[in-house]
Amino acid sequence: MNRKSFLGCAALAFAASALPAAQAQTYPARPIKIVTPFPVGQGPDVLLRSLAEELGKTLGQPVVIENKPGASGFVAFQTAKSAPADGYTLVHMDSFHIGTQPHLFSKLPYSATQDFDPVTPLVRNYFFVVVPANAPWKNIGELLAEAKRQPGGITYGSWGVASPAHLGGLMLENTAKVQMLHVPYKESSQLYSGVANGELNWAIGSAISADAMLQAGKVRLLAAAAPARIAGYDQVPTAAETGAPAQWSVGGWNGLLAPKGTPAEIVNRLNAAIVQAMDTPKMRERLALFTYESYTMSPNDMSALMKQEQDNWGPIIRTAGISLD
Repeated sequence: MNRKSFLGCAALAFAASALPAAQAQTYPARPIKIVTPFPVGQGPDVLLRSLAEELGKTLGQPVVIENKPGASGFVAFQTAKSAPADGYTLVHMDSFHIGTQPHLFSKLPYSATQDFDPVTPLVRNYFFVVVPANAPWKNIGELLAEAKRQPGGITYGSWGVASPAHLGGLMLENTAKVQMLHVPYKESSQLYSGVANGELNWAIGSAISADAMLQAGKVRLLAAAAPARIAGYDQVPTAAETGAPAQWSVGGWNGLLAPKGTPAEIVNRLNAAIVQAMDTPKMRERLALFTYESYTMSPNDMSALMKQEQDNWGPIIRTAGISLD
């Protein structure tokens, strides 16, 4: 290779190596789209739209939300997977998309860990144990004692097979060494009506979703399925405080992923902007309204968290023999 050719190749190599840095310096130059599997109006969608507004101010470009509900999140993930890895398309996910789907479906059209790069989690929340207003139990310990006295005689409900409420109930059965009967409903509204009407002995749910029944005095919160009392509901003890196994809690988190191969400089730019946006007064107010807490971290830490979710739920799902194929 002559000197002229060598210098030409070196210049091309330098230009290629400098490209990601140049992209990061000019990013974003146009609107960013976030694809979400949640329908318009649900809590995660409402919070995401609030974040998009704040994030747009931070980044200097509009952030547009595209709702792609249905098919267990497959539509949203496939839409984002096929997008260029340039930071202009992200996908919104929750921990159950990450932690349970690989164990529930033998063939997924995507891999959350192999087809996407983590950006950051956004928020996390925990659920409550909801019982009929006239339920005889004053705490979780009394409920579990009754379950031990009559194996399979205590019913708990969820908004679907393999939902967080179902898997949380299975986890309580496993950790407390009791046997109960799971009753799946099609929607959360039907679930809380089932509790209020005495069709169910208890259910796992959110205070926001159960609010109408709570306000009407038809159901009550027996305990928070959380490691600590939940802000705004400080009068409700944790499950562990009232007789549940210490390690039992039921909650989830949601966050953002980018198509695999998105330049690290752009991922880090997004991460920093999201952390800043999540700490604005408007976002703090929204989080408190929905009993969420901010839950941001580095892309590397999110990657470890995703693996932990899969490791946690795999044994429970396999032991129960649950499949959604």
